[in-house]
Amino acid sequence: MSQELNENYRGAFDGSLGFGKKPALILVDFVAAYFDKNSPLYAGVEDALASALRIRDAARTAGIPIFYTKVVYHSGGADGGIFYRKVPALEVFVEGSVLGNWPDGLEPADNEFVISKQYPSAFFGTSLAATLTANGMDTLIITGLTTSGCIRATCIDTVSNGFIPIVVSDACGDRHAAPHEANLFDMNAKYADVVDEATVISHLRDL
Repeated sequence: MSQELNENYRGAFDGSLGFGKKPALILVDFVAAYFDKNSPLYAGVEDALASALRIRDAARTAGIPIFYTKVVYHSGGADGGIFYRKVPALEVFVEGSVLGNWPDGLEPADNEFVISKQYPSAFFGTSLAATLTANGMDTLIITGLTTSGCIRATCIDTVSNGFIPIVVSDACGDRHAAPHEANLFDMNAKYADVVDEATVISHLRDL
């Protein structure tokens, strides 16, 4: 980001949250649709997945709760409402589509949580907030796809529901660098702490 932009935000958006006492990890929408070059949603985000998997390894070692989300629609997408109408490519997530499957290496363990959602935020219409609260979690480490869409929506709902959002820059991805970087900047300014993979792994190892 430019020096002019940083100066414009300085003084108004300088806050930092830090990690809370009890974090959970979420991997948002890491599904085949973003990795299959024949998919309309292909985004070239393999590096983000690799980063998220390294963070997941550290989270498993630390013994913190791990959540995954995937988008699943009924045939015809009626449960996707206006969002489904706005983005026709979402038809790749109709139940039974292979593009909704996990990519190699991401299969959740039996003791990890899988959330099916129909809208951008991992919180909207799901049990995520209740599950975090029931398990005493105060921080959500956010990884996944895409930065300008479901990551941003999940980040805003994280802070709106009273949890600390930690967005991992290396472990999020988008189909173009410009919206990726712009949304990381804005989330860090207004809603979350945006940190790199090394910072998160170091924190998890210290738990």
